[in-house]
Amino acid sequence: MSISTFPVVEMYEKDPAFASHPSRTVNLDLWDDLSREGEQFEGIVGQSSTLRRVLQMVQTVAPSDSTVLLLGETGTGKELIARAIHNCSRRKERAFVKLNCAAIPSGLLESELFGHERGAFTGAITQKIGRVEVADQGSLFLDEIGDIPLELQPKLLRVLQEREFERLGSTRTKKIDVRIVAATHRDLEGMILKGQFRSDLYYRLNVFPISIPPLRERPEDIPLLVQYFVQESARRLSKTIDSIPSDTMGALTDCQWPGNIRELENVIERAVILSRSSVLRVPRRDLQSRVTAGYSSERPETLADVEREHIRAILKQTRWTLSGPSGAAARLGMNRSTLYFRMKKLGIVRPCA
Repeated sequence: MSISTFPVVEMYEKDPAFASHPSRTVNLDLWDDLSREGEQFEGIVGQSSTLRRVLQMVQTVAPSDSTVLLLGETGTGKELIARAIHNCSRRKERAFVKLNCAAIPSGLLESELFGHERGAFTGAITQKIGRVEVADQGSLFLDEIGDIPLELQPKLLRVLQEREFERLGSTRTKKIDVRIVAATHRDLEGMILKGQFRSDLYYRLNVFPISIPPLRERPEDIPLLVQYFVQESARRLSKTIDSIPSDTMGALTDCQWPGNIRELENVIERAVILSRSSVLRVPRRDLQSRVTAGYSSERPETLADVEREHIRAILKQTRWTLSGPSGAAARLGMNRSTLYFRMKKLGIVRPCA
């Protein structure tokens, strides 16, 4: 059953309270438009203007070989956007290789990236081809690029600048033709100031930055995402879910989703598992803590209180990242130095971990 014929859509259209809410209606024509893009945007679900702008940027940069830096919170779908860039490029028939820089111990990351020769170190009993070499003529997606150790950054910079590298334990230089797409949820500019990230590598990576919006900034996409995840989870779990109450969808749309799309997907899968009939039931405890996430329950009394509460809410949403396209300063419409001044004046201090 396709999303465009999902029975729950008819329920929404018959419910005036739901249909009157612009962020909770489902535009099937737009969904069909996105579906017709085929494999290019596979797995990317939504109709919001913010998502459309991201996909337009993808289509603009994909035909080139320029390096792309994806910026966004955890769970916003950066890997899907990276794959879309590959699928829209001339390299789409070649390999799309991915590596999460945060998931591999720093001592093994060099070998994973560049490979090694037999005998290069204790335990290197055979030759290993690294991800950079596997991705030759294709695309290499480096997720969580902010976690790459400082000692490896010059070697990655060499790949970007000179299009060459050497396997660990080898003196033979290899030429490479690979398109790099990197992603991070971290503030790379702030890391540069702290000496944790090389500025020259940052400038090489930041040729074409794309900021991916968090789910709370595209609530009109939540109904489509819910339908998509319900269908996928029901198929995988061999269950039948053919309707979603409008009040349930309304509650899901009102949630802040600090974990973004990944969190929504997990909640929907859990709901499908727990639903004992063909009607989706989301446990109340899965919704209550997410509706007001990031907002204070105390009523502000003065203008300074309002400003303090708003800045704190934005800082919490950005995990206290001040600079960068997705940082608090950008979201508040001010530069970083002004934000520092306002925080000092309002007595806003980052809580201890």
